[in-house]
Amino acid sequence: MKFSILAQAASGGSEAMIYQVVMWVGIIGVFYFFMIRPQQKKQKEQKELLGNLKKGDQVVTIGGIHARVYTVEDAIVTLELDKGVKLTVDKSAVARTIAG
Repeated sequence: MKFSILAQAASGGSEAMIYQVVMWVGIIGVFYFFMIRPQQKKQKEQKELLGNLKKGDQVVTIGGIHARVYTVEDAIVTLELDKGVKLTVDKSAVARTIAG
């Protein structure tokens, strides 16, 4: 039984190999466009968001805290939760901005 499978593979080996290579290239292409590319796009958008933070922006942190940006430094953002209540967080803790 095993020998007949090997004999079949040997007779049409180059054609089967081409189909196998095309199949793998297709799988890798689909994986790239459905998994890797969207993640890269999201990372780029997040980097732009963090680079454009300015005083007065309304933001939401990854913990769900809604606040207003009080100061922005290199890697640290101070958020004002309410008058006189400030919270210092890492810049990467800002998940998104809120329009308004």
